[in-house]
Amino acid sequence: MKGWNWDGFFEYLTNYYLFEGALVTLGLTVFAMTAGLAIGFVIAVMRMSHYKLLSIPAYFYIWIFRGTPLLVQLIIIFTGLPQLGIKFTVIQSTLLGLALCEAAYLAEIVRAGIAAVPRGQVNAARAIGMREWQVMRYVIAPQALRIIIPPLGNSVNSVLKTTSIASVISMEELLRRTQVLIQEKFMVLELFVVAAIYYLIMTTAWELVQRRIEKRFGKAYGQLSSAGH
Repeated sequence: MKGWNWDGFFEYLTNYYLFEGALVTLGLTVFAMTAGLAIGFVIAVMRMSHYKLLSIPAYFYIWIFRGTPLLVQLIIIFTGLPQLGIKFTVIQSTLLGLALCEAAYLAEIVRAGIAAVPRGQVNAARAIGMREWQVMRYVIAPQALRIIIPPLGNSVNSVLKTTSIASVISMEELLRRTQVLIQEKFMVLELFVVAAIYYLIMTTAWELVQRRIEKRFGKAYGQLSSAGH
């Protein structure tokens, strides 16, 4: 039985091919969060609308994408939709699937943040003549953001790891490139451990960034509260 290959482990720990895969993973994460947040905000506003023509489609969207696995969604987009004449490349399918799926989760986070803002403050802002966009910008957004930031940060961490699912449709992110090298070098354990280390480094780095962001917004809120008193 073949033992652990230390030379191979250290060689692929600094392998540029895997490093590029990690960069692709980061790129997918940034796109999924950015596009997902934009779409999710719109879905959240629709979900909170009193008009059923807006709230029902938003509820249905969230129900579908939160109730089905991302893996199934990616397979449908990449291999199922071509049967209807709708074709996407691997990259397009991955970006679309990640963004649409994440939007459903982020929509609920945004909705919870907005709903947590006291209605009295919103009504008071309207009473003094603020327009709706001003109410959103100066009253709702600053308070909702403080509530939204922690779960948003957790979502980034989750998406970063979830991108590995895209390897199933041959998206060349970190896990897929690891699998390619395993097929060539037959160092299964060593390469998977290397991949795990890459993921651990990225998630740990983001946790540090998230702590600084939360600390900054918390500090700003504290200063604002003190000034108000």
